[in-house]
Amino acid sequence: MRTTVGIIGGGPAGLLLARLLHRAGIDCVVLEARTREYVEQRQRAGMLEQGTVDALRECGAADRLDREGLVHQGIELRFDRQRHHIDFPALTGGRTVTIYAQTEIVKDLVALQLADGPPLLFEAEALAIENPQTRTPVVRFVHEGREQTLNCDWVIGCDGFHGISRDTVPAAISRSHEHGYPYSWLGILADVAPSCDELIYARGERGFALHSMRSPRVSRLYLQVPNGTDPDDWPEERIWDELAARFAIDADWTLGRGPITAKSVTPLRSYVHEPMRHGRLLLAGDAAHIVPPTGAKGLNLAVSDVRLLGRAFAELHRTGSERLLDTYSQSSLARVWQATRFSYDMTTMLHTRPDADPFEDRLQLARLRRITASRHAAAELAANYTGLPLER
Repeated sequence: MRTTVGIIGGGPAGLLLARLLHRAGIDCVVLEARTREYVEQRQRAGMLEQGTVDALRECGAADRLDREGLVHQGIELRFDRQRHHIDFPALTGGRTVTIYAQTEIVKDLVALQLADGPPLLFEAEALAIENPQTRTPVVRFVHEGREQTLNCDWVIGCDGFHGISRDTVPAAISRSHEHGYPYSWLGILADVAPSCDELIYARGERGFALHSMRSPRVSRLYLQVPNGTDPDDWPEERIWDELAARFAIDADWTLGRGPITAKSVTPLRSYVHEPMRHGRLLLAGDAAHIVPPTGAKGLNLAVSDVRLLGRAFAELHRTGSERLLDTYSQSSLARVWQATRFSYDMTTMLHTRPDADPFEDRLQLARLRRITASRHAAAELAANYTGLPLER
């Protein structure tokens, strides 16, 4: 099999890149190790930056997003039993964010790809990337029970943290930066209408809590818990009682409760791999970086990566210039580190460390009070949350 761009990974990053390349007249093939059913049901992020929404619209993948997505004008910070609204449009010149689950983005992109896009092979497990430093890299993969080869001009690794792409970069030139956090998130999906119009970030002595949603009828909520927590130790009543306690304010507000349909515990970590290019292999999304979900950056960073790649390949196709491909790693990493910094700041500001002392507690409160009292500080948060401009 022969193509210009071989894409490993059929998640939102790989699928969106395939769509961008297809619309630019560039042929590609997407290899996805899992089944279509699996990738369309894999629960992930749901908060989309303005730039992510714009990218989906530009490539013709936003019809259902525009009908069903929940546009949010801001977020609510809760601390000291008080609520504080951060108005995104007023602070950013009109930018907003949108709630639309990653599972739905994947369904939309898969449908477009299968209808009129380049080849998308499910249950096609990539085994190795060979000769990435030459002009003719090869991806070896297994599909329908036999080993095959995909001959490419370029290979894009969108295969996540546990994929093969990042490990193809030689150890001699790889630099990994990692930070673990001393807490995890217990996340639930519940069949109950959200108790809020916008996301609630709550910080208190009992720990952090987040109220999000997936639709007008499905709520997504999180609790800070110790690392190593077994979700089975948290029955429904205990979860709802703890959420209610952490969201409590001195006002007339009640947390709605309903049947919990999914429950899991996720450790928090930050990870960045440098560089994001080795020869004609380029990394995108979780293959190169992981951020804690507090800043809602994971999916959006992946989209930023492939938007940069889409522009770079469009320029190569149009002019023959590899200028943007040559600067891809540097450009993307600059954005990645800003998002990593923002995610770290949000995480450390809102979570209670198990070994925290009163000094750290007061510093957290001082940071929150600065944001809610200063338009400049609130604007900084809003600009990062809604997404920094994508620079060429």
